[in-house]
Amino acid sequence: MIALEFLVVLSAILIGARLGGIGLGVMGGLGLAVLTFGFGLKPTTAPIDVMLMIVAVITAAACLQVASGMDWLVRQAEHLLRRNPRQITWYAPLVTYGFTLCAGTGHVAYAVLPVIAEVSREAGVRPERPLSIAVIASQAAITASPISAATVALLSLLAGDGVQLFDILMVAIPATLCGVMAGAAVASRLGPELDADPVYQARLAAGEVAPPHRTDVPESPAHARHAVAIFLLAAGAVVLLGSFPALRPSWQLAGQTQTLDMASAIEMVMLSAAALILLVCRVPAEQVVKGSVFRAGAAAVIGIFGVAWMGDTFIQANMAFFSGEIRATVTAAPWLFAVALFVMSILLYSQAATIRALMPLGIALGLPAPALIAMFPAVNGYFFIPNYPTVIAAINFDATGSTRIGRWLLNHSFMLPGLTCSVVSVGAGFALAQLLL
Repeated sequence: MIALEFLVVLSAILIGARLGGIGLGVMGGLGLAVLTFGFGLKPTTAPIDVMLMIVAVITAAACLQVASGMDWLVRQAEHLLRRNPRQITWYAPLVTYGFTLCAGTGHVAYAVLPVIAEVSREAGVRPERPLSIAVIASQAAITASPISAATVALLSLLAGDGVQLFDILMVAIPATLCGVMAGAAVASRLGPELDADPVYQARLAAGEVAPPHRTDVPESPAHARHAVAIFLLAAGAVVLLGSFPALRPSWQLAGQTQTLDMASAIEMVMLSAAALILLVCRVPAEQVVKGSVFRAGAAAVIGIFGVAWMGDTFIQANMAFFSGEIRATVTAAPWLFAVALFVMSILLYSQAATIRALMPLGIALGLPAPALIAMFPAVNGYFFIPNYPTVIAAINFDATGSTRIGRWLLNHSFMLPGLTCSVVSVGAGFALAQLLL
């Protein structure tokens, strides 16, 4: 019966991933219905707190986008990259990492990818090198951002063990940065130089590649800086409230002290930031839901709703089996659970959904919180199959054809930098967790 139930879960994930968009979430709901009505499993509580936190964060980020705050950030990034064009393989991932770290979503990388492709080609640097690691960095930073859906989900699961937001960040940020820089070192050696690349030379001979031309990022309105300042202050407030619980209000109820929970604090801060951006920058509120950030975030919420609820129901219903059969193996070799996280992220295309679907199993198996934090970057595996939107965008922005999918599908431009980043990030995470937690 467990094998049949797992087949239902896996089928829902695979079909949902192929449907794309909200497909993952609704297929998760269908799988949950089959488990409940067909197999008699008792459904667990839906991950409402995580979903509400994500809605609050993406609302603030979408307001930032409508207020041209992201355009202003892209312009600053362009200035940095053009000042150091020959070092773009090292600077580009730091730019996309910083964007995602502050915004909490990797989709902000879309705005800077064409700049990276253009500057690298102007400088004579093979665009595959900075583009590949820039995309990987934009994914890795999700597991280091204090306001990303994945970090919020992990914090909500580990809060019962006394884990604070700062505990996660002081491991995840340096660990993922080590991984990104290791990935950049690998990316800097990818492929031949452009003058020796047969694909690029064939495109030149056929007249398919136009000469490099500079596309200026438009000037942002004055209020864009105000929107960026409000958003960054809100992100800083989340970090402070999560790291220092004493800053959150407390109440005496029935003789016990109750402190404002972190989920509610994040929701209040980010919704307040969204409101302030609308009021200060005077941008039309109806445009917020039409932006790419809000649409992508809404799809992520639905995905977490269905998949996480289905996965949690399956795991909790069969916890006795998992605890008895797997506990000793995973406890002896925790890195095996990191592999499971990586594989699940390939299937789910979402770090947050992976955390919600699989991390409760790690907790139930008795893995210590420091080890789970160390393995957090393992959920950045959705570069493995090259069909994620940022991966496709990077390929399309590279006019030279150097960034590409290989003949055997998996030998694509992002594979070596991505695997290097993941392995080094998890390894550094274990080292840092042992020292700091």
